[in-house]
Amino acid sequence: MTTTGEIRHETAGGLWWWDRRRSAVFDIGLAVVSAAECAVEGFAFARRGGLPVGVGVLVGLIVGAVLVLRRQWPIAVVLVSIAVSPASMGFLLTVIGLYSLAASDVPRRITGCLAGMSLLGTLIVLWARMAQDQDRLEFGGWFVPFVAVTMSLGVTGPPVCMGLYVGARRRLMESLTERADSLERELQLLAERAEERAEWARNEERTRIAREMHDVVAHRVSLMVVHAAALQAVARKDPEKAVKNAALVGDMGRQALTELREMLGVLRSHEPKAAGGSSGSGAAAGSGSGSRGSATSGSSSGSSSYAASPSPSPSREPLAAVGAAAAAAAFRAEVEQGPCLAEVDALVEQSRAAGMVVDLSVEGEAVPCDRQVEQTAFRVIQEGLTNVHKHAPGAKTRVRLAHRPGEVAMQVENGPSPDGADDEARLPSGGNGLVGMRERVTALGGVFVAGPTDSGGFRVSAVIPIRGS
Repeated sequence: MTTTGEIRHETAGGLWWWDRRRSAVFDIGLAVVSAAECAVEGFAFARRGGLPVGVGVLVGLIVGAVLVLRRQWPIAVVLVSIAVSPASMGFLLTVIGLYSLAASDVPRRITGCLAGMSLLGTLIVLWARMAQDQDRLEFGGWFVPFVAVTMSLGVTGPPVCMGLYVGARRRLMESLTERADSLERELQLLAERAEERAEWARNEERTRIAREMHDVVAHRVSLMVVHAAALQAVARKDPEKAVKNAALVGDMGRQALTELREMLGVLRSHEPKAAGGSSGSGAAAGSGSGSRGSATSGSSSGSSSYAASPSPSPSREPLAAVGAAAAAAAFRAEVEQGPCLAEVDALVEQSRAAGMVVDLSVEGEAVPCDRQVEQTAFRVIQEGLTNVHKHAPGAKTRVRLAHRPGEVAMQVENGPSPDGADDEARLPSGGNGLVGMRERVTALGGVFVAGPTDSGGFRVSAVIPIRGS
């Protein structure tokens, strides 16, 4: 990073008001030369004016040495040069003083005023001295004013113009340096924010993937466990029923494997196009299951443990890109062939086949609405039934689906578990399914409520606004 003037001042070890030692040596050298010049001119002035020579030389030395102050007090240097102009001394003092004044940060009106005074003083002195020698000159009367004006402008104009140019260039460089420093700080801040956004995106994709895995596996595995328990209970008493339950378990397992293969195919794909093809094929294979992964919302079971996993190696494809491909592919698969409210009957029948007593009631006439609304409503009912399988096996359950003007409402309510229910048959739970349902519903502008009932059961209900398909 380019250092600023302040940093250079601290690191270069400046002397007094000089930023660098080289500048101090240069100004002292100029002051010595100016003092020598003024001393010589003071000697001549003392002889012409009848003054002691020592006094003229001493005054010349002091006046010339004032040039050492040109960086700190340029106005004082120019005023001294104007004051001694009648003595015809301080040519170098005048030129360097005007240059330093124009190059400094002094307001331009002050610079112009002092430059005009110096020009006027030089013009008067030159005119007077040349008027005294006019008798010895063979030129006409135009020569004196021409030479006086030309020399005055030559002494005053170039130093002022050069000083203005150097000062403007210096200020421009300082401005560019400050801009570069500011831009570098902004870029560093933007890089930090980009890293934070990337970390947030990685965590968000982990959560999305965890929700997809929950939607794909949780419901069907729960039904498989319930059917397996029923199969174990009736294996010897009712072989025919055992065979039927075994067939149901196999069917559920195949459907779960099909949907799981779909998700793994999306996650293993490095190209978004390939990921979309894998997702679409998996969705077509499992279209009859009534359960699909949603890329945009879903139950967040297992999301905490997934998010806590270590970040991938930098040499691998960023998780955000993989997650984005998975989300896009799974979203396309579900939008095209995902579950809808028309499949609620099949969903309830699956739970009844597992031994659950389910009462389904549908109110109102279904109206066309956005596929995402139907999928979310289906997932709410599915999650409610899955929770009954997990936490209240054998409990009587009531599912209500109401089509209302401008909204669709659903409710899954179960009573308390029977006294004879086997606690060992209860399924483990990650505790995040309802959280994912709430996120889905609220993302669509709906209302989600879940909690225990007075009778000892549990109720899950949601209301989602309808958006036209």
